[in-house]
Amino acid sequence: MLDVHVIEDPAAATVALVPMRSRLLAELAAPASAATLAARVGLARQKVTYHLNALEAHGLVRLAQERKWGGLTERLLVATAASYVVSPGALGPIAADPSREIDRLSASYLIALGARVVREVGHLVRRATDTGKRLATLAVDTEVRFRSATDRAAFSNELTEAITKLVAKYHDESAPGGRAHRLIVVAHPVPAFVGEADSGETSPKRLRREGGPNTSDPKEPS
Repeated sequence: MLDVHVIEDPAAATVALVPMRSRLLAELAAPASAATLAARVGLARQKVTYHLNALEAHGLVRLAQERKWGGLTERLLVATAASYVVSPGALGPIAADPSREIDRLSASYLIALGARVVREVGHLVRRATDTGKRLATLAVDTEVRFRSATDRAAFSNELTEAITKLVAKYHDESAPGGRAHRLIVVAHPVPAFVGEADSGETSPKRLRREGGPNTSDPKEPS
């Protein structure tokens, strides 16, 4: 089972967004049959089977096991991922795109950057999975609580300068065999509902780093 499945097909996105089907996907974190699911969600077995067929047809669930009960065969299905994200690419030409004329200091531009990350990385993950290769990524996630707007502005300036120096140091446009990587740094206020669900800690000690360069297999997918 994948950690995250990025849905790029508009038809698959339509199927997954039906409330009952998304409920079934959540229930299928572990293999279950249509009869078992029907009892959990309060629907007739035939209706559950109908929804499962749609999910299976679009690769959102798969067969995990078949069991024989007398002359009948019971199919146990399981979700293909622990969670799902709909790629902006599923929206076609109306998807958010940072290459369009958007104020680069606006929240809209930040959203467009996030949409591009989902679209591009989702595509790369799918190719990496298909070829059995690892994907070199790096993610840094932390929170910082500023004392004032002045401190926030000073932090932004220092961060920009530091990144500019690092990029100038390591970027080599003509390196043989080199590969371009996209670097995005964003900052936005933490929504109140996130803070309520979290522990409330905002210390830099909470900094999290995920992924990292894959030095064991340089032939990563492009």
